[in-house]
Amino acid sequence: MSGITYVRGDATVPLGKGVKIIAHVCNDSGGWGKGFVLALSRRWPQPEASYRAWHRDRAANDFGLGAAQFVRVGTYTWVANLIGQRGTRTGSKGVPVRYEAIDTALGLLADRALELGASVHMPRIGCGLAGGKWSRVEPLIADRLLGRGISVTVYDHGD
Repeated sequence: MSGITYVRGDATVPLGKGVKIIAHVCNDSGGWGKGFVLALSRRWPQPEASYRAWHRDRAANDFGLGAAQFVRVGTYTWVANLIGQRGTRTGSKGVPVRYEAIDTALGLLADRALELGASVHMPRIGCGLAGGKWSRVEPLIADRLLGRGISVTVYDHGD
């Protein structure tokens, strides 16, 4: 089993051929406006519009921690909105990241990636504004995605 491929670059411009899913972590409070989502919104309007509608209609759908929404943005490109953080601020309950929710959402991502024959591309999910530690997220990715034979590329943004 190969490991995660790390590259310097922009995760909204995924490398390689074939179907690609760009995965990122969203909060469970309907907020979209800081961090990696800004890069997504500059490139495509659909992921933000779909996330906002999903949150707005949450009484009638599966929106919540651990859920995943897949938005097609091109012939071979999808964006996965993974709900993996509680709220947007660090407070009395600690940082917003929820590792168990990321783990659950990664399982859904793996199912969709296998169904589509897709590779997965992402920034260091859960480790920016969500306040998570990569040392906790990386093993989840290895278990849920690499463990099922899915190719994963992680992008570190070059300045």
